[in-house]
Amino acid sequence: MTRFLASLMLCFSLSSTAFAEPALRVLTTFTILQDFVREIGGDRVTVTTLVGFDEDAHAFDPRASDIRRLRDADLLVSNGLGFDPWIDPMMQSARFTGTHVVASSQVTPLERDDEGHDEPGHEHHHDGMADPHAWLDATNAMNYVRTIAAALIAADPAGKSIYEANEAAYLAQLNTLEKDLRAGFASLPSSRRTVVTPHDAFGYFAHAYGLHFLAPAGLSNEAAPSAAAVADLIRQLRELNVDRVYLETLADDRLIQRIGRETGATVGGALYADALSRKDGADTYIGLMRHNLKTLTAP
Repeated sequence: MTRFLASLMLCFSLSSTAFAEPALRVLTTFTILQDFVREIGGDRVTVTTLVGFDEDAHAFDPRASDIRRLRDADLLVSNGLGFDPWIDPMMQSARFTGTHVVASSQVTPLERDDEGHDEPGHEHHHDGMADPHAWLDATNAMNYVRTIAAALIAADPAGKSIYEANEAAYLAQLNTLEKDLRAGFASLPSSRRTVVTPHDAFGYFAHAYGLHFLAPAGLSNEAAPSAAAVADLIRQLRELNVDRVYLETLADDRLIQRIGRETGATVGGALYADALSRKDGADTYIGLMRHNLKTLTAP
């Protein structure tokens, strides 16, 4: 009996050790990438993010604790395209020895033509930067997911079948989202296809879904528009008879409120671009995109 109990306890100990095996430690630069990793990695990963919910990556200033988290990570996932340029000096400070994955590496950036429109092909330069907001096109998000899934498999080959199954399931959800976005915006009248937001974050979104976005500021929430740029935008909106303007959750809303007053346009609600949120069902990437669709197509 004693020998049986000893064997049973040994089996239990070995089983507990197996279940306690550390998960793959993944660190992402912001919440949308964290959501992608969580969807693909499931229980096989522990994923945290440097820039959290309702926080602005453009204004991120790493702390000593962030350096330590990076040092301890097995896998780092960044956006690239100039969105998180602070990650390179962070990796040097942390002496990061894990794997660094740039999620946008399989995305074709946009370039700005002579008339100020975004076109596919090369990097879109505006205010001296490439447009980094590629995830706002759901087809690009699918490329992000494929890139992240491949990185997880390379880092943890034993979990390959789990990662592939999760990837396939999530890609199916994103495919449904893409169809719903296209169908929803297809029914939007031409008078509602010009969208005014505080900063120039929606180039990929506009190109993908047949919209035209105007913004007084540049790609960063911290960009300060000139008085001439604001006056020119107000004149343009009056000429186009734009009757709605939109806020962004991470941007100061005072300028948009002023533009609304001076043009007679109403504020149509708040859009999400750079971070997930605890509000409006925007705590996942799919929830964020569906919120923007609902907001822009509301009667």
